[in-house]
Amino acid sequence: MKFPSIFRTNSPMRFDIKPRYYDPVKEEIEQRTSQIKKDLEAQGLLDKSGEEGENYESSIRGSFANYRGGIKERSKNPFSSTAMIRTMIILFLVGSLFGYIYFGPIVFEIIAYSALLIIAIYLFFRLKPKKGR
Repeated sequence: MKFPSIFRTNSPMRFDIKPRYYDPVKEEIEQRTSQIKKDLEAQGLLDKSGEEGENYESSIRGSFANYRGGIKERSKNPFSSTAMIRTMIILFLVGSLFGYIYFGPIVFEIIAYSALLIIAIYLFFRLKPKKGR
């Protein structure tokens, strides 16, 4: 087991050789394609970017502005938005702080009972069977 240390210990150097291969067929193909591209550019059939015909813009332009975080369509529930949830949490914290300042520690009991009431109402409507089923 190695103990942490502030000093760096030297590790042995590793022998790492990256072989280079010479492929004459690949070299000949690259030379031919570059020659054909030069001929097509000289004739005006191919522009400098290497594409034939019309120039198209990059498909990445504007894609960050159009990205919606993987959500295909907006849901109808306003509480599914992270901004709404963040706002509710901030309002809860600020409200509990001012409630503690004005009313004292009894405000936490009021908040706890209110939260239990809200959860009970939510579960009642969530678990209630629907009439159509």
